[in-house]
Formats: sequence, structure tokens, C-alpha cells
Amino acid sequence: MTINEIQDELIDDFAFYNDWMEKYEYIIQLGKELPLIEESNKQDQYIIKGCQSKVWLYPEMKDGKLEFTADSDAVITKGLVSLMVKVLSGHTPKEIADAELYFIEQIGLKEHLSPTRANGLLAMVKQMKLYALALQAKGN
Repeated sequence: MTINEIQDELIDDFAFYNDWMEKYEYIIQLGKELPLIEESNKQDQYIIKGCQSKVWLYPEMKDGKLEFTADSDAVITKGLVSLMVKVLSGHTPKEIADAELYFIEQIGLKEHLSPTRANGLLAMVKQMKLYALALQAKGN
């Protein structure tokens, strides 16, 4: 699936829920399904700066595609990083760097996240794109 197809699927998934309590429950559930980072990769260099809670994001190139694993010490934040991993992991660095992430606004995250969580989400997006740009520049 392309990044846009995954975003469209998430938009459809979130449309199924009537209120934000149900949507938060769905975000928490996604966090429980997150492919976890290996404990050995829970190092300071993989912590996302700008998140109030601790979020580790580990990038790895596999067959020309950038794969992410992640974890967080907060359940909603873990769900948010899970959303980002679901959308961006498994694509080329160029696809990730060029991606327009419209699903964040369309599912209502911008309006329904606290300012600190919204800043954390933006920091996740920025870090994932920075990893992609760095790997793209290296020629991977």
C-alpha cells in the first residue's frame, strides 16, 4: 500500500467512531499493536526531542525501505507513534520525505490533542522525515 492509501484507510477507520473517547480508545489499541523497539535500541539517541513523555524511534533500512520500530512510556503517545509507524514504515526514504501527511488533520487529531501531545506528534513527524532525508542523502 502507498502512504496515501494507508492514510485513507486510517481516515475511514476513524470515521467509524462517533466520539473522541472511542477514538482515543482506538489510538490506545493501536499502541498495543505497535511493533516494539528492541530493548537494546532504547538509547538516548533514539528518543524524540519535543515529546513530553519518552518516545523511542528506531530507523532501519531493509531492502531499500525504511522500517521503524518505536515505544513510549505513555499509552496515548504510544498510540500516536504507532499511527506514524503504520503510515510511514516500509517505504523508501524518498517516499517518506515527500509524503504529505493529511490524515492528521482529517481525523481530527489537530483539534483534539492537548498542545503538548500535538507538539509531540509534530516532533515524531519531523524526526521520521529527518531520518528519511538523511538516508536519502546517503544514497540508501
